[in-house]
Amino acid sequence: MTAHIKEDNELSLSTLADGSAKVGAHTMSALKSATSETLLAAVLKSLDEDKGEDIVQINLRGKSEIGDYMVIASGRSTRQVAAMAEKLSERIKHEFGIVSKTEGKDTGDWVLIDTGDIIVHIFRPEVREFYQLEKMWQPGSAAAV
Repeated sequence: MTAHIKEDNELSLSTLADGSAKVGAHTMSALKSATSETLLAAVLKSLDEDKGEDIVQINLRGKSEIGDYMVIASGRSTRQVAAMAEKLSERIKHEFGIVSKTEGKDTGDWVLIDTGDIIVHIFRPEVREFYQLEKMWQPGSAAAV
């Protein structure tokens, strides 16, 4: 007997007869073997292959509970930003079985992709310069209160 549980109307989790869990075509044991470092490497590779510019990775461990790493990259246009985000989400889903939460893809100025362990921000250069997100996470910097 297979039980189905819906989470966020996107991710389907099934319990198999042997008691293991299955998400899409991947078993949970296969997903757990994907470390945040493996996922980070895949994110960086995807952004590089899609001609992302000024790619920065920030280790968030010990700084924040939102994830293990943050990746910030730029695309030259709204079309490139949206396409990079779409391809990255598809690659993560295909390779790791992770359905990412995505915000901002429709406008393409700033797209946020949350994979759980890795938070990815893809900006147009002007938008990235305006927000200066990476400065907030650099060692020794403090946000103004």
